[in-house]
Amino acid sequence: MTHHILAIDQGTTSSRAILFDGSMQRVATGQEEFPQHFPASGWVEHDPADIWGTTAATCRSAIERAGIGPKDIAAIGITNQRETVVVWEKDTGRPLHNAIVWQDRRTAETCARLRAEGLEPVVTERTGLLVDPYFSGTKLAWILDEVEGSRERARRGEILFGTVDTYLIWRMTGRAEHVTDATNASRTMLYNIHEGRWDEEVCRALDIPMQMLPEVRDCDAEFGMTRPDLFGRPIPIRGVAGDQQAATLGQACFRPGMMKSTYGTGCFALLNTGGTPAKSAHRLLTTVAYQLGGTPTYALEGSIFIAGAVVQWLRDGLGIIRHVSETQGLAERADPGQRLYLVPAFTGLGAPHWDAEARGALFGLTRNAGPAEIARAALESVAYQTRDLWEAMQADWPGEGAAELSALRVDGGMSASDWTMQFLADMLGAPVDRPEVLETTALGAAWLAGQASGLYPGQEGFAEAWALERRFEPAIGADERATLKAGWDDAVRRTLTTPA
Repeated sequence: MTHHILAIDQGTTSSRAILFDGSMQRVATGQEEFPQHFPASGWVEHDPADIWGTTAATCRSAIERAGIGPKDIAAIGITNQRETVVVWEKDTGRPLHNAIVWQDRRTAETCARLRAEGLEPVVTERTGLLVDPYFSGTKLAWILDEVEGSRERARRGEILFGTVDTYLIWRMTGRAEHVTDATNASRTMLYNIHEGRWDEEVCRALDIPMQMLPEVRDCDAEFGMTRPDLFGRPIPIRGVAGDQQAATLGQACFRPGMMKSTYGTGCFALLNTGGTPAKSAHRLLTTVAYQLGGTPTYALEGSIFIAGAVVQWLRDGLGIIRHVSETQGLAERADPGQRLYLVPAFTGLGAPHWDAEARGALFGLTRNAGPAEIARAALESVAYQTRDLWEAMQADWPGEGAAELSALRVDGGMSASDWTMQFLADMLGAPVDRPEVLETTALGAAWLAGQASGLYPGQEGFAEAWALERRFEPAIGADERATLKAGWDDAVRRTLTTPA
């Protein structure tokens, strides 16, 4: 009886596979890290062979640990690191270059030139994005520029492009399917989110042959069957979404006005805006939250580059902790009379500032400040940055349902810190809801494949099954909140290369 769903969660530093049973409960997990390559300052690459090899291995590991066979798996759902670019030969599968990762900044000068030439208004209007190295478009153009003859070969149909989901599906289906879903397409800077197609004008501006782009499908479409030798029998792939959109689904944020924030290395907040894309006046991104039944649902997204990574910096950079779990205890012991602000712009500031040249800064140091106060400032920085996104989203989306922007659903590793989530609620002045299942990214991918297979309930039933583990209510007053936020705003102004 096929009563399991295999969810593939292909991330930036590791690949995971999680088996969920018919009740959407996790049964078994396989996970493998893979190497990161940094060929130059600001450059980040992955070997596509590592992406594929660890994905296949973790799938087999999860199946083995669960003690089931391929006949017990109804379908596969895939979620993946977004914006990362893979280019390969159609006939051989040989990559033309290492995958260029979403974090990579090598095309910063190209993006500056495109903005100077006036392309950004067109890109923002069509794709909902900014002209930035973060997105796939200029990464793909860079590979076509650097690998001799590749652009002409792409025009002849010999070279294929894909985000990580596309590459995995192509490999899993034995080269039968060159496809992606609407959420991943919407992160490439090449996809018209209003018309649901690749945008000819933007592709022409970047000199990207459209023949190399994958077919775009719904998130719960049929994406093909795995080749028989991969798992022992063909298994259908029936769900695909980029990692942050998958987390939005896993948090059951189906109603306009519902917002989730995922705290991993960085932080990504998405606000469901319904069937109408909202234009941002605060440099947030307009993106496809999910697409079911041919109908897209849109979201505003804010990206914070450094969230959990600031705790890693306390451990690996400063050496003031040995284990991440020590941070909360330090924060609790910090002197309340010391008010430090850490702006963790280690790789620039993301939304709503988008200042790539800004660098980290620590304000308010005194002789009495020590590891506890710095640790508290590190955790507080995540809440302050989230507050910036919260305010920008409220200002950008005054539409129907905006009044429902009254609670934030959280997930990701950092959401396990009670102290951090309480301070987040204090700074938002709104409840913060932590679910029982924190693996929301994989759960979202599993739900897509499961409901498409008839194994899991639809949106309404899934939303009813969402379970709250703990709600954090604000515990400070408006005056104290305003004072703390004013100090943060001043610190950010001092950090920006072009002060607001």
